[in-house]
Amino acid sequence: MADAAVLDGMPRNQAYKFAAQAVLGSAKMVLETGIHPGELKDMVCSPGGTTIEAVATLEEKGLRTAIISAMKRCTQKSMEMSSLTNR
Repeated sequence: MADAAVLDGMPRNQAYKFAAQAVLGSAKMVLETGIHPGELKDMVCSPGGTTIEAVATLEEKGLRTAIISAMKRCTQKSMEMSSLTNR
């Protein structure tokens, strides 16, 4: 997210803050409201708007699949390391 902002001309330090605030804001909404993330997404995505365009691109590029694969691999590695430690 920060790299995209820099690519569009935002200074890097500002881009890091922008990206961090976006992630923090989203996380706080999930934690504070208890609303399912998918429902929150539907609430903030205007039809034909910028956010839904970004979400569609993330899906098109396989972000969900990449994150699931990364987390599965992380879990596998953790279990492998744990079994070595418990010998």
